[in-house]
Amino acid sequence: SINPYRGCEHGCIYCFARPTHAWLDLSPGLDFETEIVVKPHAAALLRAELARPAYRCSTLAMGTNTDPYQPVERDHGITRSILELLVECRHPVAVTTKSTRVRRDLDLLGELAVQDLACVNLSITTLDAEMAMRLEPRAAAPQARLETLTRLREAGVPCGVLVSPVIPALTDHELEAILGAARDAGAQWASWLLVRLPREVGPLFEQWLSAHYPERATRVLGHIREAWGGTFNPTRFGARHHGQGAYAHTLAQRFRLAHRRLGFGAVPGLRSDLFRPPGLGGQLALDL
Repeated sequence: SINPYRGCEHGCIYCFARPTHAWLDLSPGLDFETEIVVKPHAAALLRAELARPAYRCSTLAMGTNTDPYQPVERDHGITRSILELLVECRHPVAVTTKSTRVRRDLDLLGELAVQDLACVNLSITTLDAEMAMRLEPRAAAPQARLETLTRLREAGVPCGVLVSPVIPALTDHELEAILGAARDAGAQWASWLLVRLPREVGPLFEQWLSAHYPERATRVLGHIREAWGGTFNPTRFGARHHGQGAYAHTLAQRFRLAHRRLGFGAVPGLRSDLFRPPGLGGQLALDL
């Protein structure tokens, strides 16, 4: 995976990446949303890595930590520079975003997709515009994300929906509606994740609940703890997706039924056999 930025301007209160800012002696709260670490030499460093004789090609994931298409991308274009390199090298990439800015790169993503080298996941948390503004204050509106799915599909870029995070007693009732709307918009596959609140995210989320939905706070937090074995965040990697217990089991069953009814397919396998190592072009990239 590669993350062009650390921190995220979208300001999603539930974001599991917030604690990474504490490692930089910045706050996981406001600093995470306003003090964005930019990696201007990301494409050059990646070029050097891909040129190593020992490198073995496999799908590169973008958007696994913070959004590669957050507003700062408009000024720096680091995500686009990475995609340009991947086109040059015929390297597979899977992008996850909740931003409409991915449309800007339909030319590059389309060129990769023709060779089965690209796919995009649009993350959708809620269809309720008011809820979205509170949860994800500077992210694209839900309807704009659905329209982006349509644009991706029209451009020939394989795309799916990630219903994430599902939040008990806040957004969980929308699971089937989100899946249906995404399918109508052009999503070819679907997945979901249950909210988890690692480290400093737990207290931040509790404060947010108290401010916006105090009458639901006890229920929301109770279900989250139940699903994660009495905590807000599991420590075992394989357990960090869907949770455990009766509540999590019910969500999983609802997802399976809706997935089957709506006729979603599987996430496409991307090719790695077309890869060609890049030239370094005289750049001493590892020193950047």
